[in-house]
Amino acid sequence: MVNHVEEPTPAVTKAVVPAAGLGTRFLPATKATPKEMLPVVDKPAIQYVVEEAVGAGLDDVLLITGRSKRSIEDHFDRAYELEEALAAKEDWGKLDQVRKSSELSTMHYVRQTDPRGLGHAVLCAARHVGHEPFAVLLGDDLIEPGDPLLARMIEVRQRFGGSVVALMEVPPAEVSLYGCAAVEATSEDDVALITDLVEKPAREVAPSRWAVIGRYVCDPSVFDVLRDTPPGRGGEIQLTDALKELAGKGEVRGVLFRGRRYDTGNKQEYLRTMVEFAAKREDLAAEFIPWLRTFLRQLPET
Repeated sequence: MVNHVEEPTPAVTKAVVPAAGLGTRFLPATKATPKEMLPVVDKPAIQYVVEEAVGAGLDDVLLITGRSKRSIEDHFDRAYELEEALAAKEDWGKLDQVRKSSELSTMHYVRQTDPRGLGHAVLCAARHVGHEPFAVLLGDDLIEPGDPLLARMIEVRQRFGGSVVALMEVPPAEVSLYGCAAVEATSEDDVALITDLVEKPAREVAPSRWAVIGRYVCDPSVFDVLRDTPPGRGGEIQLTDALKELAGKGEVRGVLFRGRRYDTGNKQEYLRTMVEFAAKREDLAAEFIPWLRTFLRQLPET
């Protein structure tokens, strides 16, 4: 009798962060500055995303960039003249902050020369990722720092294989803004089997209120599907369409996220994010919160 030893599931060590979008919602600020570099208090949004990946144990980060995105690469590189100037002033706190971004992870860059959608951006990572599972983190979505969403998704991938997406329940009026999932319950409260995915469905035909948010852990088989995926909504290659095909084979699960997510690709949510992050900062809250309360009292009622 031959004993078959089950091969261990490969560890997830690589993160892919698409950052090639034009950022038209924030024009004119994004005419020369990548939207991913817009600050949330005093750190660019994309640094929070990279820190999240590193916090989940991913030590290899690939940024998918485009034209006019050089400042992203510069941010995660050493800034020797600035470091020397801060050292000369003995401003060790700011020196540590400047160095931190360049020491977070091993950073790699691939340019998406033709912006053809999220699916195409992910496909640009195929050569770097190879045959390993990998995480995709969208730069517009910030997850509450310290929330273990990504680590939980990696754990689910390690146990069940296949691909894993983050799902968040949204109000019915908002389902048409997202890819929505048809789900089946499992024995675990925060894990669902995804049987279908629909990109930005009309409210009346949405399969559920569970929306796909910007965190994925993908099996490398998604690349073969993406290569054969025709352009979908908006003339773009949609990652949702590729995952839909894999879901039809029972290979996609969802982690039901009930924590705090910040959509910094939306002006109103970006402003709310700025206020919330500032209010939680120990070095800012003592002055900022009393000022904010006074300011709000002075506003006329609308």
